Amino acid sequence: VQLQASGGGLVQAGGFLRLSCAVSGRTFSRYGWFRQTPGKEREFVVVVSWGGATTSYADFVKGRFTISRDAAKNTVYLQMNSLKPEDTAVYYCAADNGAIVSSNRANFNYWGQGTQVTVSS
Repeated sequence: VQLQASGGGLVQAGGFLRLSCAVSGRTFSRYGWFRQTPGKEREFVVVVSWGGATTSYADFVKGRFTISRDAAKNTVYLQMNSLKPEDTAVYYCAADNGAIVSSNRANFNYWGQGTQVTVSS
């Protein structure tokens, strides 16, 4: 199983980026994005069930970020709009199985390598 995150980069405040997470090897029942800055714990951003029926967003991204998935490509996307400098972080995609769409990183056993997002002011 491999999760390959991509799409990070440098963008000005107010701009946008689209992250991708290509999953190979199998499908899972839930996929999520987390982010981490130096010296801080990895924090939850968003999670989606593979069927797409259930999503959960962290309050600080509601209305700005949108998660989606392409079942045919086994890929999950994170559209990030209206980016702020405080969104600067390494973004990680994660996956696992379970009946509950969880925001707890301990419930995700499969992780991508991370992609850096930097938002300048």
